[in-house]
Amino acid sequence: MRALVWHGIGDIRAETTDDPSIENDHDAIIKVTATAICGSDLHLVNGVVPEMHEGDILGHEFMGEIVETGSAVRKMKVGDRVVVPFTIACGDCFFCDRDLYSLCDNSNRKPEVARQALGHATAGLFGYSHLTGGFAGGQAEYVRVPYADVGPIRIDSDLRDDQVLFLSDIFPTGYMAAENCAIEDGDTVAIWGCGPVGQFAIRSAFMLGAGRVIAIDCVPERLALARDFGGAETIDFSSEDVLERLAEMTGGRGPDRCIDAVGAEAHGHGDKPAVTPEGASKPGDKPDHPDVLAQAIMACRKGGTLSVPGVYAKTVELPFGALMNKGLALRSGQTHVQRYLAPLLKRIENADIDPSAIITHRAGLDEGPELYKAFSEKRDGCIKVFLTP
Repeated sequence: MRALVWHGIGDIRAETTDDPSIENDHDAIIKVTATAICGSDLHLVNGVVPEMHEGDILGHEFMGEIVETGSAVRKMKVGDRVVVPFTIACGDCFFCDRDLYSLCDNSNRKPEVARQALGHATAGLFGYSHLTGGFAGGQAEYVRVPYADVGPIRIDSDLRDDQVLFLSDIFPTGYMAAENCAIEDGDTVAIWGCGPVGQFAIRSAFMLGAGRVIAIDCVPERLALARDFGGAETIDFSSEDVLERLAEMTGGRGPDRCIDAVGAEAHGHGDKPAVTPEGASKPGDKPDHPDVLAQAIMACRKGGTLSVPGVYAKTVELPFGALMNKGLALRSGQTHVQRYLAPLLKRIENADIDPSAIITHRAGLDEGPELYKAFSEKRDGCIKVFLTP
């Protein structure tokens, strides 16, 4: 099969690899009909996340048709059209029982690697390093899906792939980011980062009752999308002081809720916005830059809430004294995708939102390496890449 394969920092290739096969009775094999490049994938390409191995297949946003199932699969059958969550969950452990699927105790097949880095092993993730199990990802023609009765959601309607694909990650991720803010009716929510997750966080904040959303970025087309798709007010951090503008826009109080939708590769005021592999010779070398999170701590009103869907991989330095003395609440984590699949699918079916509106580039897998570069360098108006194997 064809797949996008990691060969080193900044080195992504489209090549022929072995087809996946059933390894466990609870597995299914998916023929991928649509996949995408996520902002989190750039952390792998640029050397932020450790434990990437040459030959790893990338991609954690994908959907397709079930072409084979293990003997223990009961809910899914060959021919079903499904969207697959990027989080792999067993459905039976302490955490899955509490709908905390990204913290599953059983799905990470390399728990010792995660425990050494994080203190505990979190769930397995598709295409996201051996820190999360070393599972082959979905930027490929076929994928093996463990725990097939727990993760995928069947799509029985005639909705297009591009309308439902983002249920696999970025729509639930943006929604959980907003939900983690504990938004109250009329709140002002500030969101750093107008990439795909930021766009869905904007829409989700309004769904959950926000009165105003202020979106912060420096890329003109992202800021325009935040206004047009999301209905947000915007701040361009390349030309405005973010803390001063937020204070002005909120009467000096600060936003009620703040979301860091950027993560480890944030840039400070006036920095070059492009994300590049510079500064890393092996996976995990590139340092995390918590500029956004630090700024959100300083901006948020007293007694407010911070939500962090942006990915971090290492220890970072933060103004923790401000967080503590201002009485801020902080919530974070990989998304518990399975929790949100059915309700967010209903939102799409009811035409509350059309996720395909954020797609800027469509291509086949073999064009993936060049589009990784365009997305990373924020050129050609690239906000979201939709790939069809």
